[in-house]
Amino acid sequence: MRYVFFFNLNFRSSIGLPSVTNRFPILLPEQASGFARLGLVNVRREYPHSVQHILNGPEDVRTPRELHPAFFGSYDWHSCVHQHGMLVRLARLFPDLPERAEIDRVLREHLTVENIAAETAYFLAPGRTFFERPYGWAWLLKLAAELQTYDAKLAEILAPLVAVMRAGLFAYLVALVDPVRHGVHNNTAFAVKLALDYARVADDQALKLFCTSRMAFWFGRDADYGARWEPSGEDFLSPALTEAEVMAAVLPPENFSGWLDRFLPGLPEGEPAKLFTPVLVSNPNDPKIAHLIGLNLNRAWCWRRIASALVESDPRHTRARTAAAAHLEAALPMLNTDDFSRTHWLVSFAAYALTEE
Repeated sequence: MRYVFFFNLNFRSSIGLPSVTNRFPILLPEQASGFARLGLVNVRREYPHSVQHILNGPEDVRTPRELHPAFFGSYDWHSCVHQHGMLVRLARLFPDLPERAEIDRVLREHLTVENIAAETAYFLAPGRTFFERPYGWAWLLKLAAELQTYDAKLAEILAPLVAVMRAGLFAYLVALVDPVRHGVHNNTAFAVKLALDYARVADDQALKLFCTSRMAFWFGRDADYGARWEPSGEDFLSPALTEAEVMAAVLPPENFSGWLDRFLPGLPEGEPAKLFTPVLVSNPNDPKIAHLIGLNLNRAWCWRRIASALVESDPRHTRARTAAAAHLEAALPMLNTDDFSRTHWLVSFAAYALTEE
């Protein structure tokens, strides 16, 4: 039996959830359509907007669309980037998606040579070389990975901005003495995993080998992660599981299995329990506390990828899949809202948690 999460197209239906099994939920066409419709609204919605912007002079006081003609929507730059990536993914995975033509039209409106040139120039201006590092950079590479298998011409148009993000990531990781391990935007493992996804699709061997070696250097000897301080009150990424996910990506399966034995030795027994138990979201209308909805989705995403790296006969495989499903069960109903502080970003996390292994 497979079990299903279902949203109607306006995200206002109740959700019936069967008992958790070791089979993972799938994204249905109807749900993909709902995600796509919301994403299309988000990427074209300029306001409200959170601006993080270095002013080098009075001429730099400009609107979000003037500053970022490609990625002006979805409340902030990085959310707009990953909403575009989600739209490409949905159009690619569901060729008969009713919104596919509109997705294609919006992509061609936003990802033009002129718009990407302006976005690239923004990152090269004085004081802005650190803008969105590394989270937004990583999502831009993830968008590039989605475009590689969707539309080669759009991928080519995005290439100048990809080159800036790629070069910046090399320089940043070389200078970083220790990884950033907390559960918000600067988390190193999460950024590197998205960069690796791009490197593999684009056959970027230099980036792949560099990221692989850095992850092995930083995380290869980690052991006995107790999750004592996880989660923090505003996390949307799991420090433990993002690390385990990226190690699953860089290590051969047999080596990853041994590393996971050391890192989470209690995993076969469901320990540490904190990592298997969905996080309570006390006030989903508070934008910072609502980060915890994203944490539940991120955990589902990570548990799914970890399960895929383990053989099905391994008891940890079933544990991981069951944990992933439980976190989705807790998080997805909280997307049934018109609250833009949630919907401008969480739908992307949900789409990837339901489709990527």
